[in-house]
Amino acid sequence: MRIISVAVLIAALLAPTRVAADLPGFPSTSNAQAPHPGRLVLFIGVDISGSFMNGRDFDDSIGFLARYIHAHLNGLGGMEIPHSMFVGSIGGVKKGEAKTLFPIQSFQDRTVEEIEAQLRLLFPRKQENPFTDFNAYFAQVAEMVDSKKLILKPISIVLITDGRPDLGGMSRSAKFRSIRLKPLENLSRNITLRVLYTDAVTAKSWRDEVPRKRVKVWTQDAIVMTEWKNPKTLIPGRAPTEQQKFFSWVKDNVDFQPRLHRVN
Repeated sequence: MRIISVAVLIAALLAPTRVAADLPGFPSTSNAQAPHPGRLVLFIGVDISGSFMNGRDFDDSIGFLARYIHAHLNGLGGMEIPHSMFVGSIGGVKKGEAKTLFPIQSFQDRTVEEIEAQLRLLFPRKQENPFTDFNAYFAQVAEMVDSKKLILKPISIVLITDGRPDLGGMSRSAKFRSIRLKPLENLSRNITLRVLYTDAVTAKSWRDEVPRKRVKVWTQDAIVMTEWKNPKTLIPGRAPTEQQKFFSWVKDNVDFQPRLHRVN
């Protein structure tokens, strides 16, 4: 009888604690803690030159980018939530033209559809821009990192572009060797440049001919990028938070961590 009484007493003492945990104002022990932002600084540049915007991959790239941003901002599939994020355009009417870099708050607390609508508003396809100015974009990234005191944080720069520089009558090799990553070199010990929606030849030029010492370069061809919407990758009817195959595809094909390859 004594053993039964002690057990009943213990159960009675524990019961209020369990109830209180589910009341307003008390922390719930059943809900997983929401992920916190990491140290990553994410820059996303969208090529607005006519050659890319009027090409076949622009619409596809905006659809992908909306899901990529949404997944990172919500830490889906283990993706790191960025400390800071800036989205801006590459290229314009004039060389060296500064562009607005939209901050993370422009995309937070939005659905995939709302983020995609925002991107299409920021980068309307109807505009005509003859230049793809990578150097101006990299210089602006370096300036933003310095002004926001983000130096030494890991940096990922994602370029949505066909990757073809517009530098007049230079040879192909000279065009790529004229791309200046030097402004980025001292920003962080861990800085990765991801050039998406290229072709195989252009991608190889980015990896093998663009001079650099500290910046790691990863490229992905357009023919591979379009696989993000394959029904076996992005499963129809499934909520964005449950697209594990899509998150795994992004880790393997976009957020992959390449080795450092120095090019003089």
